[in-house]
Amino acid sequence: MSDWDPALYLHYGTERTRPASELLARVPLEEAAHVVDLGCGPGNSTALLRQRWPGAQVTGVDNSPAMLAQARAALPDCHFLEADIRTFRPERALDLIYANASLQWVPDHYTLLPQLVAFLKMSGVLAIQMPDNWQEPTHVLMREVAWEQGYPDRGREALPGVHAYYDILSEAGCEVELWRTTYYHSMGSHQEIIDWVRATGLRPWLAELNESEQAHYLRRYHQLLEEQYPLQEDGQILLAYPRLFMVARRQP
Repeated sequence: MSDWDPALYLHYGTERTRPASELLARVPLEEAAHVVDLGCGPGNSTALLRQRWPGAQVTGVDNSPAMLAQARAALPDCHFLEADIRTFRPERALDLIYANASLQWVPDHYTLLPQLVAFLKMSGVLAIQMPDNWQEPTHVLMREVAWEQGYPDRGREALPGVHAYYDILSEAGCEVELWRTTYYHSMGSHQEIIDWVRATGLRPWLAELNESEQAHYLRRYHQLLEEQYPLQEDGQILLAYPRLFMVARRQP
């Protein structure tokens, strides 16, 4: 798959950073010495961590060279590491592992989350936010168009769900807080919805298609979006975007 596009991702930087900020606001740590931003992208979430704990060692981890280049340019006083989340191993126990809109791309959370908890100090925190939009029309239609046009399923897996996450994290020895927020983004057109998801969820579906196949896929996807997302009285479109939040504190 081609690398991520930081400019396309940050086109909606304010909307993408808002849940990151709201997740951080619920992290119950006054002090932190060692913090990891797991799946840091272009550094918009890492900047929030640096601002809250200016004296901490803040490390951003991502597998995208393009995203890391953007993050390093924006935050030269932070450390950035190119690595896969599944194989990342910190050099020392951590006060905070912060994963904003990244773990939805990683399979097998039943194994992954206890592993991440084990990297924490006692009373350390694992803070997670993930888009929970697998059943939203944007993502249902990605699968529908692929099926119509004879392409294999390339989308990410559905999340296990809040009850499963509570059990996973509590059994790993954590005190767990979970909540779900649905944001409604005002979009100027159905093409803007495509621009939004093309930076993230739509990437795998287009990655293996040539230019002609992509155009064919996107024409049909646009048509179906028009059917599912009506215009408001002022011509705008409301894009519902549910997100799942978790804050798990490792208990002594």
